Amino acid sequence: MTQTQSAPPATWSPGPPNGLPQQAPAAPVPGRRGAIARWFDGTPGRMRAFLLLAAAMSVVFGLAAAQGFSQSDGALGRAQANAAQLVRIQAIHTNLVSANADATNAFLVGGLEPPGQRQHFVDSLAAAAGLIAEAATAQPADRDVLGALNKTLITYEGLIEQARANNRQGLPIGSQYLKDANSVLQNDSLPLVKALVQANEKRVDSEFDGISYGTIWVLVGGLLSLVVFGITLRWLARRTHRYLNVPIAVGAVLVLLTTAVGGIALASASSSAKNTRNSEYERTLALSRARIAAYDARSNESLTLIARGSGDDFDKAYNTSATEVDNQLSKLGSTGTDLQSKWSSYKTIHGKVRDQDANKGNWDGAVAMAVGSDKTNSSVDTFGAFDTASNQQLTKTSTAVQSELKDARNGLPPIGWLGVPIGIAAALLVAWGMSQRLEEYR
Repeated sequence: MTQTQSAPPATWSPGPPNGLPQQAPAAPVPGRRGAIARWFDGTPGRMRAFLLLAAAMSVVFGLAAAQGFSQSDGALGRAQANAAQLVRIQAIHTNLVSANADATNAFLVGGLEPPGQRQHFVDSLAAAAGLIAEAATAQPADRDVLGALNKTLITYEGLIEQARANNRQGLPIGSQYLKDANSVLQNDSLPLVKALVQANEKRVDSEFDGISYGTIWVLVGGLLSLVVFGITLRWLARRTHRYLNVPIAVGAVLVLLTTAVGGIALASASSSAKNTRNSEYERTLALSRARIAAYDARSNESLTLIARGSGDDFDKAYNTSATEVDNQLSKLGSTGTDLQSKWSSYKTIHGKVRDQDANKGNWDGAVAMAVGSDKTNSSVDTFGAFDTASNQQLTKTSTAVQSELKDARNGLPPIGWLGVPIGIAAALLVAWGMSQRLEEYR
């Protein structure tokens, strides 16, 4: 009896719902990543990559060039403005010590002081007040300190008027008012002025340092762009066997010329500013400091005599100020020879004043020299000669600082606002040159 082989058991699988025929799974749809990857595939893809890189670097170069010129131009402008502000502050300082020298010297005369000296005092204080208002407008950061300074000057002027009124009546208390006024000036007013001078010197130094930063922006941006252009041209030459792609080469030349012209112009402006800083600007500072110290010495000469034998502290202050004048005049080099001679003449007369007062006991003779009554040995005339000559030199040097910084700024080519258009033009040249090669693959 033969056995029949049984069929394998049937297996059940769920069919499509609702009796619909079963569909094959859908093919995967390419995503964005795949499309981008294919865009950069092969030689055309690499061309597109070089196109994007070189074009991007062209725009970056344009931005760097614009930033570099904006940096240097702005630093030159701010250096010019801050240098002018510093001269204003130092002029305030000079006018204050000048007025104080007039007030103390006039006090020695007794009664009604010489009209010319009185007028010089009034003019000096008026000039200081006008410069305070001008400086507050020019530099908002200085306004609060300048406002406080103005208040101290009101107190100072009131004490001076009290001293004058009592001195005209021959009352000894007048000398105490004068000392109080000098104390207000030295302890309240001048520290504020010195703080303003330091703040503005720091601003000027910071801007002088910042002028050279613009050169770095242009050179770094230009060199990086040229490296990218060079790599792009070399790769194209090897891949396409064409030694030169004219549009891209023109773009590279455009970047090279802009870098060269911009770098040279900025380096020249930076060098010019550096020369100004080391010459006229330094001489301006030295002259201002010398004049301030000279007026302070002149005040202490008078205060020493007013103290009548108890003015050792004022005499020491005179010596300190006189030494400062010598130090500052020594920084002027050959241009300060005439000033040094005039200052030495004044110091010689001062030595005679001290000799008459301290050594010979001739106070009246010393006062006659100090107030100019003794025409042979007039402290007033010798100091006036120094004052006039130093003021003329200060005007000359401060004007030269402004003129030289302005010339350096005006000498900059207009790459500050042409930088971005130049970068875009170079990027378009890259796109044009690369599109010629891409056409060959279509």
